[in-house]
Amino acid sequence: MKKLYKLITVSLIAILLFGCAPKRQVQRIETDQTIDLSGRWNDSDSRMVSDELIKQLLNDNWINNYKSQNPNKRPILIVGLVRNKSHEHIDANTFIKNIERAVIQDGSARLVQAGNKREALRAERVEQQDYASSETAKNWGLELGADYMLQGTISSIVDTYKKEKIIYYQINLELSHLETNEIVWIGEKKIKKYVSN
Repeated sequence: MKKLYKLITVSLIAILLFGCAPKRQVQRIETDQTIDLSGRWNDSDSRMVSDELIKQLLNDNWINNYKSQNPNKRPILIVGLVRNKSHEHIDANTFIKNIERAVIQDGSARLVQAGNKREALRAERVEQQDYASSETAKNWGLELGADYMLQGTISSIVDTYKKEKIIYYQINLELSHLETNEIVWIGEKKIKKYVSN
C-alpha cells in the first residue's frame, strides 16, 4: 500500500510540474524582420552593418582611382581579421560574408580566399600533384595576388544606470593597399540601443 501511495504521489507531482509548464511555441518569421529580445548584438544589427558597409565600400572612389591607374583591370581584395573589441561575443562572419558576396555579385572588384580556406585550397593542390591526372592537376604559382586587404574592428561602449542601459557599437573596416600600406577606404557603421527593464 505504501508503494502504491508513493507511486501515486510521485505521479501527481510529476503531472503538476510538467503539465503546468508553459508550452513553447515556435513560428517562422521573415529574416529581415527586426526583433530585439535582449538588447545585445543580433541578426538585425549584423544585417544593418553589412547593408551600410556594402554601400560605402562599393560606391567610394577607391575603385575608380584603381581603375584609372590600371585600365581594364579590377582590384583584387582579400579579407583579413576583423577584431572584436566589444563587450560581448560577436561573430563578424555574419556580416563579412554578406560583404564578400556583394563584392562578387557587383563585379567591380575580385575576391581571393584568405586564412584557413586559402590553406585548404593549397593542401588540395598538393594532393592533386600526387593523385590527380596530369591534365587536371592544378598548377602552382597561379594564385591571384591581392591588391588590397580589408580589416576591421568591432567596438562597444555600455553605459548603465539602475534598470536602464545604453549600448553603443561602432564597426570600422579599413581597406589597405598591400604594396604601399596606404589606407584607401574606411567604412563605418554605428548602432546605439536603449534598453530598460
